[in-house]
Amino acid sequence: MSEQGYHVAILGATGAVGTRIIEQLENSNINVASLKPLASKRSAGKTVTFNGQTVEIEEATPEAFEGIDIVLASAGGAVSKELLPEAVKRGAVCVDNTSAFRMDENVPLVVPEVNADQLKNHHGIIANPNCSTIQMMVALEPIRRKYGLKQIITSTYQAASGSGQAAIDELIEQVKAYVNGEEMSADIMPVKSDKKHFPLGFNLLPQIDVFEEDGYSHEEWKMIHETKKIMKNDMNDTELKVTATCVRVPVVIGHGESVYFETENQDVTVDDIKELLSHSPGVIVEDNPAEQLYPQPLTAEGKRETFVGRIRPDKENPGAFNMWIVSDNLLKGAAWNTVQIAEELVKRQLVK
Repeated sequence: MSEQGYHVAILGATGAVGTRIIEQLENSNINVASLKPLASKRSAGKTVTFNGQTVEIEEATPEAFEGIDIVLASAGGAVSKELLPEAVKRGAVCVDNTSAFRMDENVPLVVPEVNADQLKNHHGIIANPNCSTIQMMVALEPIRRKYGLKQIITSTYQAASGSGQAAIDELIEQVKAYVNGEEMSADIMPVKSDKKHFPLGFNLLPQIDVFEEDGYSHEEWKMIHETKKIMKNDMNDTELKVTATCVRVPVVIGHGESVYFETENQDVTVDDIKELLSHSPGVIVEDNPAEQLYPQPLTAEGKRETFVGRIRPDKENPGAFNMWIVSDNLLKGAAWNTVQIAEELVKRQLVK
């Protein structure tokens, strides 16, 4: 860091998350001395705006990280694996949005409201968890700390934007085609690299990422093991039971999650949970069935917080509850969580 502030690079500056990282950085408390947007060779020469200044995008190469203090990355796993170690060699601290390093035992997997203390263990790279994991952790960690958790069962309703701008564009084209009585074409969903593609428009796709041999999708695998790593500091922990079903829905921005959980303390009430969450960092409780108040993707879009509602007991099982969680997957699920981690690194003086 110079006396003027931190030199920050954005890797993947032109993507749906990268552009939002720049916006969140503008509104952060980090003193940015210079911004270096980095992208592929084909985007080099284009520009972004930061704090009213036009900044030219450069090609992402190892040499581009010379003199950089902080790297905020969202350019895909392969790019992160190739370039972030090069940035670390040159003295930078990197916050990575991809799955490239999440399960590396030497890389902290961090949601600032939940486990910011893990940042002190970094070796140059910090991983941003999966978007659907992040919002669930923000809502459930206060409950785990106060009342204990035995089991989590989640079903997700994940927006198209989780697959990037191209998936958003494809969904919008499918909706137009459907309304006009035309056939909907699909080239991206559910997974661009998989054998078959299906329309998301007016449809539900119970596949996010590729399938593992056990029949779980990789997204489901990520939610299960990231939850254990974040909450128990062990991705293979056997005490906390976690399972997930992840579904892509025809929503542009904002993931929803139906979450069932069992507490160790069986005397907990719904009012106890509402009271606890209403004072928990990053959480807004929207829960008034009489007034039809509950979280929705449309009302969560553009906001940094995680919204929780429909909190109710499982009347068949004491100490068990259901809740509904919604958050902007491009902000808290990605860009804001990334910048928030950087803020914590600066606050804790963990940047060289």
